[in-house]
Amino acid sequence: MGYEAALKDYQKFEFTDGPWTRPVYRKGSGPAVIIIHEIPGLHPLVIRFADHVAEAGMTVFLPSLFGTPGKPVTPNYAMQSMLAAICIRREFHVWSTQSSSPIVDWLRALARQVHAECGGKGVGAVGMCFTGGFALAMMTEPSVVAPVLSQPSMPIAAGSKKRAAGIDASPREIACAKRRFRDEDLTMLALRYKSDALVPDARFDMLKREFGDRVEIIELDDEHAAPAHIPPHSVLTLHLMPTGPSKATEDRVIQFFKDRTGA
Repeated sequence: MGYEAALKDYQKFEFTDGPWTRPVYRKGSGPAVIIIHEIPGLHPLVIRFADHVAEAGMTVFLPSLFGTPGKPVTPNYAMQSMLAAICIRREFHVWSTQSSSPIVDWLRALARQVHAECGGKGVGAVGMCFTGGFALAMMTEPSVVAPVLSQPSMPIAAGSKKRAAGIDASPREIACAKRRFRDEDLTMLALRYKSDALVPDARFDMLKREFGDRVEIIELDDEHAAPAHIPPHSVLTLHLMPTGPSKATEDRVIQFFKDRTGA
């Protein structure tokens, strides 16, 4: 069955909007949550997190934006996926501090469709690492009510103070999110490991400054990260531990989705 055996319990469909068609994997019942994978792709530990969300009474949707669905993480695979996304794909902006990636339009359209299908108060969305800021940019779609930014790593800081303090969302998207948070009494979650150089302190300082008490910040110490081949980074996947603050963070995210979507 190959790598897709990891997704054997999921229903696969193709979703098209604008110039893009991508496979999406679906599981569960109840309100919708879109789980946007990290580098290098839709790997088994992203799927494990999605299983936990589905078990809590929601329908999970896993779009595959790059990489090979179901393929486990290795250092070489991660590097290949990162280079492909940076150097080849037009769907992604990795340097800009004032724009979201074009693929976010496709994700907004997916959110509209799955909300119409699944009902509830709205759709939850989580981005991870390379896609971490996508959930914030998706807030211009009215159906999205529960954004989670897990280790948001774009734009790549690379020694730039401006990029270190930025996020991959446009001023219009940020203003829309702030307005909706206020008018609809919404909030978002932002997660990271404190030592994570890919998620600079300045980026979380900016989130606190821009969103105030409308963003719930969760920052973990390295001692609460499961061993992996990279330093502490992936809050909900590679570095998730079965107990302690790490597991409590996963539980908080799932409860956030339940509360906001009406599961």
